Amino acid sequence: MRPIKFLRIVVFIAVVTSCAPKENPLLQWEPYDETPVLTANENHPVKRLRYRQILSPFQDKDALMAPFYDEFKYYDVAQHQRLAPLILEQDIATLQAHIEAGKLSYEALTLFYLYRIYTAELDHNRFLNAVLQINPNVLEEAKAKDKDYKKGGSFPPLFGMPILVKDNINTVGTATTAGALAFADNRTEEDAFIIHQLKNQGALILGKANLSEWAYFFCKGCPVGYSAMGGQTLNPYGRMQLETGGSSSGSGVAVAANYAVAAIGSETSGSILSPSGKNAVVGLKPTIGALSRSGIIPISASLDTPGPMTKNVRDNALLYNAMLGADTKDAASYAAEKIAVDALNQATLEGKTLAYIEDFKDNPLYAQALKDLEAAGATLVAFTPNSQRLENFGVRLAAEMKRDLPAYVKQFAAAKLPFSSVAAVAAFNDEALDTRAPYGQGNFDAIVENTTTPEELATIVVEMTQKGRHYFAPAFSDAKADAVLSINNYNAGVAAVAYYPALTVPMGFQDNGAPQNLTFIAPSRQEQQLFLLAAAYEKLTQHRTPPKEHPHAHEKQ
Repeated sequence: MRPIKFLRIVVFIAVVTSCAPKENPLLQWEPYDETPVLTANENHPVKRLRYRQILSPFQDKDALMAPFYDEFKYYDVAQHQRLAPLILEQDIATLQAHIEAGKLSYEALTLFYLYRIYTAELDHNRFLNAVLQINPNVLEEAKAKDKDYKKGGSFPPLFGMPILVKDNINTVGTATTAGALAFADNRTEEDAFIIHQLKNQGALILGKANLSEWAYFFCKGCPVGYSAMGGQTLNPYGRMQLETGGSSSGSGVAVAANYAVAAIGSETSGSILSPSGKNAVVGLKPTIGALSRSGIIPISASLDTPGPMTKNVRDNALLYNAMLGADTKDAASYAAEKIAVDALNQATLEGKTLAYIEDFKDNPLYAQALKDLEAAGATLVAFTPNSQRLENFGVRLAAEMKRDLPAYVKQFAAAKLPFSSVAAVAAFNDEALDTRAPYGQGNFDAIVENTTTPEELATIVVEMTQKGRHYFAPAFSDAKADAVLSINNYNAGVAAVAYYPALTVPMGFQDNGAPQNLTFIAPSRQEQQLFLLAAAYEKLTQHRTPPKEHPHAHEKQ
């Protein structure tokens, strides 16, 4: 009997061994000299695309994905290929339907995005520098969501969905740096309010997205999408050739490249609208206070707001709803109404009045959008804005950041963070300007020198609000328009000071391959109207197309 028993054991071991997954070689980042790439771009017609630096001297790309190397060793690439049609460009409802049908799990969905980031960001020819940090616990958190799901019950729409977050928004488990070396150790003990809300809805925080350092109120005339911590974010529709927009650069790029289900950005004036437009992404800049700002590194307490960035309008509304909630730590916060998401399915342009800006009609994509809207039943009215110069805009931002950054550090930053003011950060950068601020820190220098009094600032704010609303008066007061039609972030400044929300949606591609968006602007607290208009336009046109220039590893020719 003993020989037979031994034979059975040998056979069992052989079967198990033959079925065990083979270990895959791990990708490694190979350092390289980027000088030839920089030299090739030094005469780019767009001055801000003449980069001085692409890679960050402070980011270890191998360490970025190190917590998941055990999974990557045995990851079934064939399975990854099979999952791609289920995940790429799919909306949240479809992803949840696949999970309900047993075609996906939250763990598989999360691992898909991690592997996609890993294979792209460690490739010299494909990296986008869109991701600064990865939540090291995200796979375990996804497995926990699968266990909860198997128990049965009702789950929110965002349950188990991996979301990337701009790296000026506090998240427990990863640092919140604003892209700055000075804040590299800003590991907060609490999430920002909106992150707390997202987690309550079951969302998974996949990691932190790169950004224009200090939300692009740091250097002057410098490239958008550059930070000391993350390097130069690159546009997947044209690496080194097209701008990413800023300051939520990594958020826009990551959504465009299908690195996550969705992302969170933030805006003071154009920082969601700009990268959304340049990456064929849907982006919402909501009314100030609709979404809490507590736990977010500030520029301006009067103008800052977070907002969702997604591949479609419906997902944008779902993400917006998940972050809502009145926050006692934010003086501007109010209990905003949820978007009636199901109503978006029946959204129509019939009976809507839309004001278009005469000066934009020479833009072929804008002109075509007007034809499409009119053909769908909208009434179009020509709109010549009242001319308004916002000459004190920079002064306002400088005065507010000088006041508001210390307030963030005191209330929301890591306990032992050694920098409590713009002046302290600027002095730290001056010690090694070539690496910490290769484009200088002109805006920070201006902030340090700013002497605006609280009384003067209050006057500037009131005057700007009046100017912003006067700018749009011919559309909203005279023509009674439901929304103003703009392009990308072209009217972001006046909309910001008027406290008007804006929602931007892909409207096609220019001759050079660059995406461009149609932006709907409405009076304060009219987000539902914006979503209905944007949903109707999106359904009519379906202009979003993923970038062909950024294939996944298995799609290489």
